[in-house]
Amino acid sequence: MPGSGLDRYAPPMRILLGVTAGIAAYKAAVLVRELIRAGHEVRVVMTPAATRFVAPLTFQALSGHPVATHEDDPAASQTGMDHIALARWAERILIAPASADFLARLRAGMADDLLATLCLAAEVPICVAPAMNRQMWLAAATQDNVAALAARGVTVLGPESGLQACGEDGPGRMLEALELVALLAVLPAPGAPRLDGLAVVVSAGPTFEPIDPVRFLGNRSSGRMGFALARAAQAAGAKVTLVHGPVALTPPANVALVPVETAAALQAAVQSAATGADIYIGAAAVADYTPLTPAKAKIRKEAGGIAALGLGQTADIIAGLADSHPGLFRVAFAAETEDLDGNARAKLARKRAHMLAANLVGQPGSGFGDAPNALTVHWPDGRALALGTATKEALAAQLVALIAETFHAQCRPEGPGSADRD
Repeated sequence: MPGSGLDRYAPPMRILLGVTAGIAAYKAAVLVRELIRAGHEVRVVMTPAATRFVAPLTFQALSGHPVATHEDDPAASQTGMDHIALARWAERILIAPASADFLARLRAGMADDLLATLCLAAEVPICVAPAMNRQMWLAAATQDNVAALAARGVTVLGPESGLQACGEDGPGRMLEALELVALLAVLPAPGAPRLDGLAVVVSAGPTFEPIDPVRFLGNRSSGRMGFALARAAQAAGAKVTLVHGPVALTPPANVALVPVETAAALQAAVQSAATGADIYIGAAAVADYTPLTPAKAKIRKEAGGIAALGLGQTADIIAGLADSHPGLFRVAFAAETEDLDGNARAKLARKRAHMLAANLVGQPGSGFGDAPNALTVHWPDGRALALGTATKEALAAQLVALIAETFHAQCRPEGPGSADRD
């Protein structure tokens, strides 16, 4: 999807998509298409009841592989792909939609159909994308099942709130296909440090500083790195607030969004969100300067041009947080065009951050937009770690794991907001 910022995510994986019964099964057809467009290989297994909602032939046409519905299904054995072989083929299992019934059977360790059996036989990460009526989702039994599955390492993606097929409005909608594909790209590796229960604020995107009612000073930041970090923090168990400048990206689901435009507005929003937060990740490309007196009317084009434009410095958001919220764990970013390490170390000290991720911009094929990126992470004790060139989503997952590791080593809080109680 050119221009969406969601056209390619993680290195290709072999994904086994399980489809259970529910009206959201039609979304799984779109999901297969988007997973393949993102470079993954997909095979589909359906519960027998799911075939009453979408025909297996639909998934076969989209995936290019036969669809299995039960263990003696010829589609499951054409290449010896019985339930054990299917489980071994997959690098990740995604159940979408995951019905309340299937979540209960998965929690109980049932092996009463092909999909449940191969989940029991799997040695790879399992993700579930719940889809059900709001009251079924909120029911104590479902919440207990989800909590038990999460404790075992099953990743729960969603659901989101909204209008449901039954006509009711509330939590229980399956995440949209693009959001699921984006989340798969930033899931923490098995055993990676997590941010469970922590409150994380992420800033992303550019700021626009007004010159007049129609013109502004801005920069080339797309916001993609910050959005990927918000998803990665959420996938690592954090409660995330995303403060973002003007961007053209699909916002993450189930994340508190605070859109802003100027550096001053971003500073105010971050200061507000930081109260009660544990971690701040400052990935926004905040303007260093802003016009002192923006014109109230459009500046007309003159033959001689504009001889001077008075500019004033904007506030240093992270350094300000060091004063106002000294217990907040602060992660800075540095986009540099030269002397990456030297400028990064100086910026880390100046901003009094706990970590800083630096990258070179303005280089062919890296930095802004959909291009791949490369980060070097610095710590105040002089340590540095270079993360190789990768997609921004892959880098976000690595960086969030490093943030979690450093945070737990230094802070070990008792719960959300405890940083402000230091």
